Amino acid sequence: AGERGNPPHLTDKEYRIQKVEEANKFASMLGGEAIVFDYCDGELPDNEAVRYELCDIIRKYKPNVLITHWCNSMHKDHANTHKIVKDAQFLAGLPALEREEKAHFAAGPYYAENWEDPDGFKPYVYSIVSEEGFKLWQEAINHHWFALNSKSFRYKDYYSNLKGARGAEARSMYAETFELEPMQKRVIKKGL
Repeated sequence: AGERGNPPHLTDKEYRIQKVEEANKFASMLGGEAIVFDYCDGELPDNEAVRYELCDIIRKYKPNVLITHWCNSMHKDHANTHKIVKDAQFLAGLPALEREEKAHFAAGPYYAENWEDPDGFKPYVYSIVSEEGFKLWQEAINHHWFALNSKSFRYKDYYSNLKGARGAEARSMYAETFELEPMQKRVIKKGL
């Protein structure tokens, strides 16, 4: 939930509740659903239990593509998430692995651009964001306290401007960029 970056007037537990509510509101506005794992901020374990937990979610919701963190991050949870998602993707796609839901392969993962994960990140895929989509994102991000009130980083300003800068590179108003694994790049180049 990211509760340890809490505002001075809330405890970690209080801020966790607020963060989950914010995530639910944000996801709902964008037509999705938020699922927040029950691990403390900074303590996401890098183990098989988490991989199977995510495997089961992938199988249940059957996404077309996975988007996650780039491998090189200053944030421990982001670095662990990178590895967990890749392994859960593999597990979710194994037909012989018996779980409650049937196997499902989701493409990707695509690695989202994040200010905490910059080392070695090179934009490879540009996804155009419509003006409508950008406005909706701006409305939704306003429901995150930290995006508007953080004293250490101007989140909303940074990501709003980044969408504009990446849009200029893509010859559009707004865009988001993603990095891929070297193998994924070879497949895209060959048109497979």
